[in-house]
Amino acid sequence: MDCFTPEQRSKNMRAIKSKDTKEEITLAKALWNIGLRYRKNNKKVFGCPDLTFTPLKIAIFVDGEFFHGKDWETKKKPKTNSEYWIKKIERNMQRDIEVNAYLESQNWKVLRFWSNDVKKNLGSCIMEILNMINFRREQLSKIPPLWE
Repeated sequence: MDCFTPEQRSKNMRAIKSKDTKEEITLAKALWNIGLRYRKNNKKVFGCPDLTFTPLKIAIFVDGEFFHGKDWETKKKPKTNSEYWIKKIERNMQRDIEVNAYLESQNWKVLRFWSNDVKKNLGSCIMEILNMINFRREQLSKIPPLWE
């Protein structure tokens, strides 16, 4: 049984953001401050990544631990409305796998960060992104142009 009234539950659920979460904004601002330019929530890229470096084909997602099932196998499952939440979270996890597979098949590099990692280890997240940018720049420069 739910401990909130339907109105309270509705208010709580409306407050949950699907984009522009604190962690996404923190990561985006940190990248912007070091001079990197990106697209936010690019709908032209499958899965609508939180940040994209389109010319380099890098897609970045910042996933919430609850909604994307971090440690799902070992973590306690929701007790209230568990049928709904288990189905929803498992579908989110499956969709993440499908998005990764599709983007990788289109030669995109996908980086996924847990929101707590961005919160606690922002520097290492930025270093991982910088490493991927350098790798992609080097990798894509070796590809001969199609028009020669």
